[in-house]
Amino acid sequence: MKNNSITEDWDLVIKGHTSLFDVRLNEIWHYRDLLFLFVKRDFVTVYKQTILGPLWFFIQPLLTTITFTIIFGNIAQLSTDGAPKIIFYMAGITLWSYFSNCLTSVAGVFTANASIFGKVYFPRLIMPLTVVISNLMKFGVQFLMFLCFVFYFVAKGQIQPSLYILLLPFIILLMALIALGLGLVLTAMTAKYKDLSQLITFGIQLFMYITPVIYPSSSIPSDYKWLVTLNPLVALFDFMRFAFIGIGHFSVWSLVYPSLFAVVILTIGIVVFNKSQKTFIDTV
Repeated sequence: MKNNSITEDWDLVIKGHTSLFDVRLNEIWHYRDLLFLFVKRDFVTVYKQTILGPLWFFIQPLLTTITFTIIFGNIAQLSTDGAPKIIFYMAGITLWSYFSNCLTSVAGVFTANASIFGKVYFPRLIMPLTVVISNLMKFGVQFLMFLCFVFYFVAKGQIQPSLYILLLPFIILLMALIALGLGLVLTAMTAKYKDLSQLITFGIQLFMYITPVIYPSSSIPSDYKWLVTLNPLVALFDFMRFAFIGIGHFSVWSLVYPSLFAVVILTIGIVVFNKSQKTFIDTV
């Protein structure tokens, strides 16, 4: 007697109802070629039709550093804890550029890619991951320029890096997770309320002033320190300057709060993202 049952092994199964905590890492890995393709697109096409091309990776942070040095260092006379002004501001700008670019781009993932999402299926989380990875490559280029300045000032004996620089990959991971988590929450909101994208850009600019980008943590008045220490990025910027310049204070224990914050906000972001991705195409 023949068995009429047929067992079929499907390459892909698309389910209409999934858990809010379902990340589907195996599916993201299955679409890794698409992820790398999007990363290459973001990295190449942004400067493909520009005169200076990839040189903008160096020009933008360098001009920003010079501007901050003149305005905040020379005119406003803000403290740099005795460090050379240009390396002090470049350390903050290099780290802040990665965070702000990731957060801004992830926050606009739904609206920026609505035409793609509406035509073909792929794990939606690939697009936010693309933003994080492509900006990581830009950070790597800018970080090389920062290292050149570090070597210069070390040779002059004006700064003294420490072995804490070995923690840099973990610091960047925390920065990426926090930006990704916050961005996933915000992209669900911008998909429904378009004008929030303008508010987000303005909010990120204000957020920079409660983050020690243009000033050291030591210069924060005691009355406001409790407010600034709620910012999970403070310890990351303190690390950057302590490890590479040798100024300020840093402890490994100070990374506990940013680590917990990164886990919590990423979890919330994934839940919000998974919930909104099912219906965002009707509202975007």
